[in-house]
This record gives sequence, C-alpha cells and structure tokens, in this order.
Amino acid sequence: MTGATWLINISYFVVAVLFILGLKAMASPVSARKGIVWAGAGMVLATVVTFLTPGMQNMLLIVLALALGGSLAWWSGKVVKMTDMPQMVAIYNGMGGGAAAAIAALEFARGHVTGPVVTTLATLGALIGAVSFSGSCVAWAKLQGVMQKAFRLPAQNAVNVVLGLVTIGFGVAIVLSGHPSPLHIILFFALALLLGAVLTLPIGGADMPVVISLFNAFTGLAVGFEGYVLGNPALIIAGIVVGAAGTLLTQLMAKAMNRPLTNILFQPITGEAQAGGAIAGSMKEVSGLDAAAMMRYAQKVIVVPGYGMAVAGAQHKVWEMAQLLEKEGVEVKFAIHPVAGRMPGHMNVLLAEAGVPYDKIFDLEEINAEFPLADVALVIGANDVVNPVARTDKSSPIYGMPILDADKAQNVIVIKRGKGAGYSGIENALFYEDNCRMLYGSAQQAVADVIAHVKEMAG
Repeated sequence: MTGATWLINISYFVVAVLFILGLKAMASPVSARKGIVWAGAGMVLATVVTFLTPGMQNMLLIVLALALGGSLAWWSGKVVKMTDMPQMVAIYNGMGGGAAAAIAALEFARGHVTGPVVTTLATLGALIGAVSFSGSCVAWAKLQGVMQKAFRLPAQNAVNVVLGLVTIGFGVAIVLSGHPSPLHIILFFALALLLGAVLTLPIGGADMPVVISLFNAFTGLAVGFEGYVLGNPALIIAGIVVGAAGTLLTQLMAKAMNRPLTNILFQPITGEAQAGGAIAGSMKEVSGLDAAAMMRYAQKVIVVPGYGMAVAGAQHKVWEMAQLLEKEGVEVKFAIHPVAGRMPGHMNVLLAEAGVPYDKIFDLEEINAEFPLADVALVIGANDVVNPVARTDKSSPIYGMPILDADKAQNVIVIKRGKGAGYSGIENALFYEDNCRMLYGSAQQAVADVIAHVKEMAG
C-alpha cells in the first residue's frame, strides 16, 4: 500500500466518523448546527483527499466544477427566502440523485461496468437516482408555483405500474446482457426519468413532506450503489447514512399521517375537493381587537403554525407577539405537527430562524394533552393537521391521521387568508366549531394587528 493510498483510507475513515457524528447531532435542534458543520467538514475532507487518488485526471475541470458549483450553492443559500426553503431542499436533493445517475451513465458508456454484482448495483443506482432527480424537479416546480398543484393522468396507477415494469425490464436486460448497446442505455435512462416525473405529478402539497423525504432516501441509496461501482468508500458511507436516515424519516412521517407509503404514491391527496360529509354550522369571524383581548387575558396560549405562516413570512411577528404576551403573564407554547409545512421540520426551521427557544416548541405527543387546559389555541395557516374529521369522518382522506387537538382548547382563533379550503382541498370542520373564530387576512398583517392591540391593553 502506497503512502497516498494509506492516507486516503485513513481520511475516509475520519469522513465516516464525521458523517455519523454529524447525523447524530442533527437529531436535536440544539445541536443541529454543530452536526451540519461536522458533516460539512467530512464532505470537504472527502473532496480534498480525492485529488490524491492515483491516476486522477482532468484536475482543471474538477476544480472548475467545484468552484462553479460551490459558488452557486453559496450564493443561493445566502439569498433564498425561508419560505422557499422546501423547494431548495427538493432541488438540491434531486441534484444528488441526478449526479449518481450521471456517474452510472458515464461508467456504462466507458465500458467500465463489468461483472453481475457491479452491473446490478450500477443499474439500481441509475434507476433510483434518475427517479429521484426527475421526481425532485417536479416537486420543486410544484412548490415554486411553476406547475399546478396536481396533475393526474387517466388510469394513473396503471400507467405507473406499466411504466415501472417496463423500466425495470430494461434494467434487467442491461444486467443480463453485460454489454448493453448505447440505445438500450439511453432508453433505460429516459424511462427512469419519465417514471420519476409521472409518479410525482399527481401528488399535492399535503403529501409533499413525505415525498421529499422519500426522494432523499432514494438519493442516498443511489449514491451508495454508485460508490460501490467506483470503489469509493466515502460515497458508500455517505449513501448508506443518507439512505438509512431518509428511509426512517419517511416511515416516521408516513406514520404521522397514518397513511402507508403506497397510499401516498398511488392514492395521493391531490389538492382537489375531497369527498366527505357536509359540515354543519358556519364560520364566525373575529376582529383583531377581540383576538388580542382573548389572548391578552388568557393564562395559556398554544400557537399552531402552518404553511400560511411560512408564506406570509410571519414567524418573526409571531415570536414578537408571544414575547409580548409572556410579559403580560401569559404562558405561550408552540405545537408542531410532524408534517406541517412543505418539508420535514419546516415549522421548526422557521421558528428557530425567528429566535423561538427550543424549550417552547413541542411535538404532537408532548402537547396534545395540554390543549384542553389552554384558554386559546392560535392556528396560523394550518389546515389538515388540526382538522377533527381525521378522528370522526371515515370518508375523509385524512381519517385516522394523528392531529393536534386544537379544537379541544377553550377558544380557537384561526388566522386564514379566506374562506376557501386549504392546500389539500379538504374542508376543515374546526372552522365551523362553536369555540372557533376566524381572523381573516395575511398572517403577517393579522399578527401585527394583534400586537398593536395587545400593546394598547398593556399600556
């Protein structure tokens, strides 16, 4: 073993440790920033030590690609709005899958893929990576508003199955042939890319957090497979870690929705009006002054943030309101549903960015028992995660999904732009409850109005 090879192997071991420690630290909001730094340091080390690989060529092109990609990533990370973070996560994740698929395509084109095991792993990595890439691009387009919420083909599930089987058939043929023709490879990649797009097209915003998490797992698996093909331990380790973490997160989020993954992919909540029984009663409006009075003279207020808060960029105003209420002796807590928003941890990221302390943020299992003791539950742009039909209406697509028990609070105030249904298209029975009042308008303006009135009362 040469000195360079020894150094590379030792460095890859350090990279593996940094990746694992980083992932472990990311499990807690308190240590997440530290975990990102550790994982980032591992990636930098893996990139630098790769230049020591014997026989490495095209150094100038590699450096140029790193400079261009790094500069673009740094700039986009600086300018991206917090409300646009889900689509950035989606497209960056897709780039990882696309890179894995591109590696496989290049290795096939160069004729370096030999042997049944390596060929099988290369084909699997190509298939999964291509599906992740095109699916993530569709997810980005939906979240960015470039594409309509959901587009369902006639006989969508049959198309999915047939397209999937044909794509897999081409993949099996590649493995069996050992030396596939260029046309064969091109058709295989084209079908895999089409499969990812077709699978994602009918999926609406209600299911998007799970889909993003699933494609994250796909990207990890693809990278791991291609790492084996290249004989690169760093890629294998990174792929296994990301794939395992993404798979566990996907399972947890699907459980949080009480929907199997097959249901999410083949029977998605599309964003169109859904079946369900008629809801009795009417929505009752409340003014900013009355909402402020209800919270100012309450003992406990639980805030339930949703995508409406993200769209309005109201997280800073919400935290300002919470601090003002606390100064007046009101206990304020934040309740987060696992699938609130458009990506895993979306609301946690927004609240952390606004400066909300971690010990004031509670998940569903921790906070649900406290809603009956709360004087006010303030729901800001959330819909399905507080919809009581999930407990009562078996005809609803979200029946059985664990929800935040906001309806059990003494009073509920819902900040909402209008009277229409939410992103999923499901009417929310909470809005018609006797203890619920609607505060219409942008979350930013509505909360600012409440703040102004609370200040007047304090004065």
